[in-house]
Amino acid sequence: MKPVDLLIVGAGSRGNIYASYATEHPDLARVVGVAEPREFFRTQMAEKHGCAASNVVEDWRELIARPRLADAVVIATPDALHLEPALAFANKGYDILLEKPLAPDVESCRRIVEAAVANKVIFAVGHVLRYTPYTQQLKKVLESGIIGDIVSVQHLEPVGYWHYAHSFVRGNWRNEALSSSMLLQKSCHDLDWLRYIIGRPCMQVSSFGSLMHFRKEAKPAAAGTALRCLDCAYEPNCPYSARRLYMQRLQEKDLGWPLDVITTDFTEAGVIAALQNGPYGRCVYESDNDVVDHQVVNLQYDNGITASFTMIATSQIRDRETDIFGTLGELRGDGKKIVHYDYLSEKTEEIAVPRPDTIGSHGGGDYGLMQQFVAAVAHRDPGRILSGPRESLETHLTVFAAEQARHEQRVVQIDVNNAI
Repeated sequence: MKPVDLLIVGAGSRGNIYASYATEHPDLARVVGVAEPREFFRTQMAEKHGCAASNVVEDWRELIARPRLADAVVIATPDALHLEPALAFANKGYDILLEKPLAPDVESCRRIVEAAVANKVIFAVGHVLRYTPYTQQLKKVLESGIIGDIVSVQHLEPVGYWHYAHSFVRGNWRNEALSSSMLLQKSCHDLDWLRYIIGRPCMQVSSFGSLMHFRKEAKPAAAGTALRCLDCAYEPNCPYSARRLYMQRLQEKDLGWPLDVITTDFTEAGVIAALQNGPYGRCVYESDNDVVDHQVVNLQYDNGITASFTMIATSQIRDRETDIFGTLGELRGDGKKIVHYDYLSEKTEEIAVPRPDTIGSHGGGDYGLMQQFVAAVAHRDPGRILSGPRESLETHLTVFAAEQARHEQRVVQIDVNNAI
């Protein structure tokens, strides 16, 4: 069987991660075209995958205007730029892997899913947490009935203090007008994951949260009027110091994310220039960010199960943590291990989680998604996709309802039967 031919639309961090599957498995997939407006990233990906020069373009519209030249497309553009390429490639019959979130608004999400369903393309959303070995083992344990029926779930996402400062204070996802809400852009993973684990649709939500710390009013007095870390007397004592975050990675020769986001010049002078002139050198108390730095969401599912989700920015960066309470026992998990407590025997045991040789980012979820997407395209088998169009739309609607609940300070009902 010939490899699945892929187009990559958006050659940033996420596009490169998905494309790396073709490097690891050239017998199963190959990247035959790239659309990316930034020359460095476009050329880098094209050279890495040996793409023909004619298929390396700034604008994806140049590729869609031609006769179909690949089996599938990976769309990893900024969130607000998902709608147009998703509709265009679906209408031309391309199978699609679309990075999450679907889009920043309800109507665009519906239109994307409607186009995928109407054109009968294989369609996957980048809800990679469903595909991790940990999640698959947890799902298997739950389905065994070892804790009886699920009654309630508590789920925590500790984003990490420096990750939040990098991506959501200084970075591309710092401002709702530029991207979307924190819950949609970051934690749609989590509400989607809860839906997968619980196995039922959510019917109503409430939510609370705000931007508490990363604002001018919380700026330490010792930082004075400094607008950038390089000009700040308080910088050596600040846990959010951009100088320390990026220079430490340069010194350790850790040239991937997040360093490769701020510069392509991996020298001390290059990093200093980026901190002097770019957004990633700004004081975290003087940026134009407005997304929340803490949020809780309470969810009730159609069979009465409840769940609570917490996103916290001011934390040690680590894996998500979950407690699942059943009628016969409980499970605790952290992305690496699962601990079972049995009510009858009062015994605790650790359940092994498979650790394949290839893990990569998101605990193996990125690799798992690409593995299943490529296989689904090759064998024309949408059943391999765990994050398909209809359920992904459903979980996006849950996110939008939670944000509505937060802003309006009320419980919001979700009509999942009227998704599309």
